[in-house]
Amino acid sequence: MKFEKPATNNPIDQLKVVGKPIHRIDGQLKTTGRATYAYEWNDSGSAHLYGYPVGSAVAKGHIASIDSSSARSAPGVVDIITALDVGELQKGEYNTAKLFGGAEIQHYHQAVAIVVAETFEQARAAAALVRVEYAPEQGSFDLRAEMANAQTPDPSTEPESSAGDFDAAFVAAHSALDAEYTTPDQSHSMMEPHASLASWDGEEVTVWTSSQMIDWWRSGLATTLGVDKENVRVVSPYIGGGFGGKLFLRADALLAALAAKSVGRPVKVTLPRPMIPNNTTHRPATIQRIRIGAQPDGKITAIAHESWSGDLPGGQPELAVSQTRLLYAGENRMTAMKLAALDLPEGNSMRAPGEAPGMMALEIAIDEMAEKLGMDPIEFRIKNDTQVDPENPERPFSYRDLVGCLNLGAEKFGWDKRSGVAERREGNWLVGMGVAAAFRNNLVMPSGAKVKLNQDGRVTVETDMTDIGTGSYTVIAQTAAEMMGVSIDQVDVQLGDSRFPVSAGSGGQFGANSSTSGVYAACVKLREAVAIKLGFNSADIVFENGEVRSGNRTVSLAEAAGDEGLIGEDTMEWGDLTKTHQQSTFGAHFVEVGVDMATGETRIRRMLAVCAAGRILNPITARSQVIGAMTMGVGGALSEELAVDTRHGFFVNHDLAGYEVPVHADIPHQDVIFMDETDPYSSPMKAKGIGELGLCGVSAAIANAVYNATGIRVRNYPITLDKLIGKLPELA
Repeated sequence: MKFEKPATNNPIDQLKVVGKPIHRIDGQLKTTGRATYAYEWNDSGSAHLYGYPVGSAVAKGHIASIDSSSARSAPGVVDIITALDVGELQKGEYNTAKLFGGAEIQHYHQAVAIVVAETFEQARAAAALVRVEYAPEQGSFDLRAEMANAQTPDPSTEPESSAGDFDAAFVAAHSALDAEYTTPDQSHSMMEPHASLASWDGEEVTVWTSSQMIDWWRSGLATTLGVDKENVRVVSPYIGGGFGGKLFLRADALLAALAAKSVGRPVKVTLPRPMIPNNTTHRPATIQRIRIGAQPDGKITAIAHESWSGDLPGGQPELAVSQTRLLYAGENRMTAMKLAALDLPEGNSMRAPGEAPGMMALEIAIDEMAEKLGMDPIEFRIKNDTQVDPENPERPFSYRDLVGCLNLGAEKFGWDKRSGVAERREGNWLVGMGVAAAFRNNLVMPSGAKVKLNQDGRVTVETDMTDIGTGSYTVIAQTAAEMMGVSIDQVDVQLGDSRFPVSAGSGGQFGANSSTSGVYAACVKLREAVAIKLGFNSADIVFENGEVRSGNRTVSLAEAAGDEGLIGEDTMEWGDLTKTHQQSTFGAHFVEVGVDMATGETRIRRMLAVCAAGRILNPITARSQVIGAMTMGVGGALSEELAVDTRHGFFVNHDLAGYEVPVHADIPHQDVIFMDETDPYSSPMKAKGIGELGLCGVSAAIANAVYNATGIRVRNYPITLDKLIGKLPELA
């Protein structure tokens, strides 16, 4: 099925199951420990061995030699495979850094060997005995130092845009802002580490792993192993968090497959937590310059956003300017990105790539500009709302209610009670409120599914879609139940297996909307199959209460299925509606903070997110997504930073002891409100993404609240106490 025209009335609009606050159907499995995560699989048919990776001790250079003799004689060791043994391996399409093989070292903790032993402890102990001699080379590890050498990235990233005459308009503006903002490198810190179990059967390999994108991993493994894709099976039904760190094939899966092939037995590999930040991917640091010019009435006449980020050669920039092209009006505009070649671990997608760090800067700049104009920050944002693409005014938004989000949020949060800068005190605490717009583009991906009507009238959905804690099982079941006229407990959902039809996968907040659209398409095929078998007129057929009705004739779904059952299979593909109408999601984040005058400690007191993201498929799972994203935004604002050793090229705090993320005590009160809307231009579900919108803007709202509380403007994240303590007022 191809979605080429805005959706009209369809069975989803009944909203008997879709849109209802249904608890996750997989929740009991997870809370009772019966959901099998990657490291827990033991379905390989024989006792498995354990692999432990050895990571490079240098960030750039070559391996001169590897001495594994002591390790090979250690207790329990079965085999040791080195990067020199396997030689150069081809990279998968989506990998910037090579994962294993050959003498070249591209980044610190790059895997250089895998030790295979009878137990995990034996493999770990022996790995410490592997001796690697390196020929190190001088690398580039400092983004600031490399700014002057940064280049315009590949045109496919759309690195530059412009409209009007920014330079002239900026000079002529009544009020102007020209400021620099920085965001640090940040780590995916999901609860479940990267882990895989691999087993070979002749020329066929099965990998049980933790993957957000099954088909991407399958293709990457086939390419890197040099085997036919049809001989690779990837299984990943439950994932303990990904945030983009598991979008692309990682070293654990490749090492497990190589080791299992070598020893002729299944091998299980997990990346040790201290290895993950340097061995996998991360959100790259940015340096951003924002200039805004406005007239006395608050209208923006000039806006420019430039961003510098770094990656390995051949990598991509952090798309930090993307939201500035669309969020606010202004006839004269310019955005530009520059990419520096750095020899740090691969920078790549992390929850809301582009908008997350971009909004961290833009939404502080908007507040600063409002202050220059003497305007309320919400009033200034509303003044510069637009219903069309500012760079292409002929292209309207499909649906946009940023103003509604700001107004409703202000009412519910009590914005009218906000004090002036550094005016509100409660004991030792300075208290302030902050706001920021939320923005994330609505992406869609092709997504397939197979839906079976079984002889007992139950419905089974099969798709290689993944559930990274987002509720995929539940919203997919709701979709099938709505389309086939059954209750949700009559639907069985099977996910995360490459034997199933290829889905959108989980990422870019496209997962729920795209995958349910694929299930919708497959259900349309199944409904047609039922109508044909029963001789019903498909134009007036009704599926309801486990029955199918046409005219005055009613048949149970079990009878319609017959002894052999019926199957509908299809893939939702997408037409050109994104070209004619800009599709985006919007929201507003409100935060109240307290800053201790004596210590500079910042504490979150309460938070509110108001989100406009099309039809909400399930308010419970959607709320959980936004709550989690808001929490992630707190970490981005106040604590998260991978500290770069610019001498030796690695992240110093590469474990959860040194990389600080928010915990429950840091987040006392959060509310989420969803606007009542649908967007027929988005999909037949009339939904949009929500999982990343909840992050975009949060950190800036916190920064703006800190300023309102203290009068201290921090433009360099994270907002740690050292950036406040010397500037706070004296205790009375």
